[in-house]
Parts: sequence; C-alpha cells; structure tokens
Amino acid sequence: MTQTLRTSSTPAAASAASAAPAAPGPYAPHGIHVPMITPFTAAGEVAADALEALAHEVLDAGATGIVALGTTGEPAALDEAERDLVTDVCARVCRERGAALTVGAGASGTRAAEESLGRLKRWPEARAALVTVPAFLRPAAAGVLAHFERLARVSPVPLIVYHVPYRTGQPLEAPLLRAIGALPGVAGVKYAVGSLDGEAVALLGDLPDGFAVLAGDDSFLSPLLALGAAGGVLASAHLATGRFAELAAAWRADEADRARPLGHALARLSATLFAEPNPTVIKGVLHAQGRIPTPDVRLPLLPAGTESVTAALRELARLP
Repeated sequence: MTQTLRTSSTPAAASAASAAPAAPGPYAPHGIHVPMITPFTAAGEVAADALEALAHEVLDAGATGIVALGTTGEPAALDEAERDLVTDVCARVCRERGAALTVGAGASGTRAAEESLGRLKRWPEARAALVTVPAFLRPAAAGVLAHFERLARVSPVPLIVYHVPYRTGQPLEAPLLRAIGALPGVAGVKYAVGSLDGEAVALLGDLPDGFAVLAGDDSFLSPLLALGAAGGVLASAHLATGRFAELAAAWRADEADRARPLGHALARLSATLFAEPNPTVIKGVLHAQGRIPTPDVRLPLLPAGTESVTAALRELARLP
C-alpha cells in the first residue's frame, strides 16, 4: 500500500508544523469535526497521501478536528495494518496542526471494546475515542450504563458515545444518556438518531456538566445547534467545510437570521450526499473535484451512481 505523505507548503500549515499537541486535561468537544473518508488508489490500496491532503484541507477551511476510523472511513473493510496507517496519518496531521483527533474504537462486547481502546495508547495525539452503543446484543439500560462505566474507567482518552440506533438497534432515552454523560471520562455524545426527536430536546434541556452533544446526522445540524449542541461530527463537511464552520459560529453568536438560511442550504447539500450509502456520494464528489485518486469504496459498498454525484455537485454549486 502507498504510504507517501503530503508535506503542506501553505503558510498556515508551515507555522503550525512545530505546534505541540493540545495540553492534556478535561476535553470539551466543540465545533465541526470531519470523520475522514479512506481514499483508495487505483490498485485498491489506502492512498495515504490523499488522506493527509484532505485532512489538511478541512482543517485549513475551519474544522476544529478530524475523526479517524469513523463509519465514513469504512473501518470494517480495512485490515488492522490499514486501520493503523489511517490513524498514523490523521495523528501526524493533528500533531502538526494542534488540532483535535478523535479515533473510532470500541466493540459490541465490553472486553473487546476495552482492548480496542487500549490500543489508542499508541497515539498520544488522540483527544477522544468515538465508541458506539453496543450493537446487536441489545442490553438493558443498566447494561449499557455499566458498559460505558467500565470503558470510561479503563480508556486512556475520554469517550464520545456514538448514539446511532438505526445502526446499533439500540435506542437510548434521555435519562440514560444523561446518566452516561455524568460518568467521569465521558466527554460527549454524537447524536445520530435519524430525526430531531423529543429525547434530543429533553437531553439538551438538561445536560450534565462537561457533557457535549455533537450532531451526527448532517441534515439536522442546524436545529441541534439552535437547541444548544456544541458542534457536529459531519461527513458532509468534507465539502464546504468553511460553511459548516460558519453555521456553527453563527448559532454560537445567536445570529439566527444568518444561521437559518445557511442551515437550510447545507441540509439540502447533505441530503444529496446521503442519497446513497455513505460515503459513496462524498467519494464521488471528491474524485470529481480531483481531491482523491478514485471514487472507490470496498464491498459490500458499491460506488455511487453518476446521477447522485451530479446532483450533489449541483447542490454544492448552489450554496449561498
């Protein structure tokens, strides 16, 4: 596999190259975090140079941080060496830029999740681990709480709970999320339930201290920010990164008149980017822009159709 790495020549990147990682301490996730795709070469290998370039680009455009091995990065389709390569590249970029690195980790079983989290000691740049709610097993609420209590106790970095019930089959109510959020070592939740539901309203109305809600469904970023979310983990922010950062800043500044139309426009863009399984359309657009060498994904995913990519490019061009 290729491991050629990009050395940024931009003044911003050059001045940040010697920046030390953020100081350790309580982590308060905020702003826009981009869960990086894994680009592939024509030979099917990880295109590490393209990944590094993309990471620099989204940080240049205003992202607060990046996520390695999120769902968008197709980690289930990568072998262990490839997952380590992806994490190495993302860690290097975050070290150079002083940016926040989150790494996808965990498993459905608690012991396996502990082992996954333990491997993060290899990357001191990691500020947090993105850990899904236990999938498939469907434990009771007390079991979910015990799972995260155990992981938070042993993890070398704070946890961001990835609440995505349409993938895990495990919906969580606001009181349980609030109890998880009150655990020492839990920094926040990526909230991706596929809608703006009553549990989100209840949770954001009474958050534990030091517990951040990050939007995880791209189309619902704006309303969640309006309700008090701290930011988002957004695959769509590979594109128009600066506009997503602008939206977060507008809601933070209580500039609703500026935020509302931009939020609607970005939601329309996100809808086109998720017209086929993620990250297929995003990869198609990035390839059309010349930012990655191929639009390829790995089975069981298939590349996005031309019509979906064209529709996304058209919506991107329409952004105000």
